[in-house]
Amino acid sequence: MQLTIIATILVALVGAFFAIQNNVPVTIKFLLWRFDSSLAVVLPLGVAFGAIVVALLTTPATLKRQWLLARQKRRIDEMEKTAASLRDRITELETHLSPEATAEKPPYVGLKQLIIGLGNESADGSRTKQN
Repeated sequence: MQLTIIATILVALVGAFFAIQNNVPVTIKFLLWRFDSSLAVVLPLGVAFGAIVVALLTTPATLKRQWLLARQKRRIDEMEKTAASLRDRITELETHLSPEATAEKPPYVGLKQLIIGLGNESADGSRTKQN
């Protein structure tokens, strides 16, 4: 904030020195319009006119970008709410699981066990020994 104030004061001082040193009268002619003033007034008016033109040309793109950013922020908020509700739903469903669903699964039968025949099971789940 203080740096901005200092920069503004410096620009104002430079402008004042410019106006003091360039008080030469000039005539501006554009089509049917004629304007007589000092150079110190005409140049800042030209700079201001240029700034207005640039602002008008860049405004649509700036507005489009701001609208897009606002829409994306709303979408992110919606997705975060959806994710939070889904996490809550998952937690709720996990607490209501039946004990059968959480029972331990049978141990993994490896390739070696299958080859030597220790992992043979009948249709009813009982193990049989191969001869």
